[in-house]
Amino acid sequence: MPKHVVLDVVGTCVSYDAFYEGIEDHIGPKLRENGIKPSLFGFAWMESAEREFTYLVSPLQHLIVVKRAQLTLSPLQSISDRYASYNKVMTSLFYRMLHMSGISDPRSFATDAQRDAMVATYAKLRLRPGIADAITALRNAGFTIWCFTTADMARVQGYFKQGGIDMPAESFTSCDTAGLAKPAMAAYKPVYEKLEKLGGEKWFAAAHMWDVSAAKLVGFKGAYCSVYEKEACAELFEPVKMDVVADGLVEMAQGIIKASS
Repeated sequence: MPKHVVLDVVGTCVSYDAFYEGIEDHIGPKLRENGIKPSLFGFAWMESAEREFTYLVSPLQHLIVVKRAQLTLSPLQSISDRYASYNKVMTSLFYRMLHMSGISDPRSFATDAQRDAMVATYAKLRLRPGIADAITALRNAGFTIWCFTTADMARVQGYFKQGGIDMPAESFTSCDTAGLAKPAMAAYKPVYEKLEKLGGEKWFAAAHMWDVSAAKLVGFKGAYCSVYEKEACAELFEPVKMDVVADGLVEMAQGIIKASS
């Protein structure tokens, strides 16, 4: 029987270290002079961009209705009738984030060139330690690996190429090309339906609990790794339960293999 694992990429397969290093290199000392930890600024910038990006998502979202322990999906009008790429959102929010961090004159604090250089580090994110071994273990156990992202396809493919992992182009899907964003149910459904036609087990694995819990609602089995978030905050996503929970990527892969055997 075929077996499939769909991997989230940014945050799961790759870390944000290069992004934080870019902030350190360009404005780190100036941030610390103002009592701002560069890594915390980077996290706030990134998370704010995620929120604004999601608010601008244009296609239909879905309302999750919980009734008598059964989950159903009901159509809900979109959050917004507009759309902007994540890179555009990141770029636009930079000076606002400096202001929100306590910098009184953001445009004299940093330049457009510095901002653009920091945003560009997103193309240089590196694969996490252990992801190569995790993918190898899954493939050796008969799983086909797929990658699903909201990010730019070429950028995401570049992460694996730079990291020396062979990942065929046809293994990648980005909901960004359709103007969709995770965790909208409409983003996951085409991937699930594609694998449904191929038959077999369908797993979704991620280091974001919001991501893998949404994929479970579509029908995937779910595997969560705490390598990024550390705290799953699982109570926020009840009644959805994970099939596999692990601290590391290799341990997550081993859990998936064990659960499917």
